[in-house]
Amino acid sequence: MKLKFDPSLQYQQEAINAVVGAFEGQPFAQTGAMAFQSIQIGGLFQTELGLGNRLNIGDEDILRNVQTVQEANEIEKVAALEGREFSIEMETGTGKTYVYLRTIFELNKTYGFKKFIIVVPSVAIREGVLKSIDVTKEHFHTLYDNAPFDHFVYDSKRLGKVRQFATSNQIQIMVINIQSFQKDVADKDLSEMTEEELKKLNVINRENDRMSGRRPIEFIQAASPIVIIDEPQSVDTTEKSRRAIGNLIRWRRCVTARRIAIPITFSTSLIRSRLTICGL
Repeated sequence: MKLKFDPSLQYQQEAINAVVGAFEGQPFAQTGAMAFQSIQIGGLFQTELGLGNRLNIGDEDILRNVQTVQEANEIEKVAALEGREFSIEMETGTGKTYVYLRTIFELNKTYGFKKFIIVVPSVAIREGVLKSIDVTKEHFHTLYDNAPFDHFVYDSKRLGKVRQFATSNQIQIMVINIQSFQKDVADKDLSEMTEEELKKLNVINRENDRMSGRRPIEFIQAASPIVIIDEPQSVDTTEKSRRAIGNLIRWRRCVTARRIAIPITFSTSLIRSRLTICGL
């Protein structure tokens, strides 16, 4: 049986538009050969490790955008940003996974962003996300003019996929189960570690000849990914999990939905699912 998805549900559109609206004024990124001829092109920039998302508007612009979105949704406006973290709240069963997957394509269509990481709290939810990507692939191809994309699960034994994530000029979606990923995270900053401790690091933090002598985590950071945290109340539970998420982002540490910039609530139910979008 083939599943059909309704792309016109208003509350889902409102959530997607809230995230897209937060970056109003961001120029669209060039793609293809033109993207490799310049260091900065709209929502992309090129480094020696690959292509990364680039945010060209400043925090003052984002704050104005956020306040506009909050006012439109009758939510108390924040006076200042506390990092670039935006929270969307949806009642369980209203299509949270569909919303953040479609938001990826909408951000790409509007601004040209291409590097995304989805962090989930468990293997079961990870498998559900992978299934959702599979069953919605044709639907999103129809909605977004067959925009090419690749998705994969982070695996420290498949470092080629990490390099691809950084170098590809297509939409890249990396799915990470926080429980397995945090095992690859050092217990303290690399600058504080001795030579012996550095030698004992897990693969993602260790220099690798197959990665041109660089650490795999550097390729992820160079992509400046937008990180989507599914159910942050279950993901952001320990200092090590927060460090793991923070290591994915080059400049800013994501501390999930404790600081809410854009909350979107669709009912007064006490049972809600949340996702946090951060990065850049």
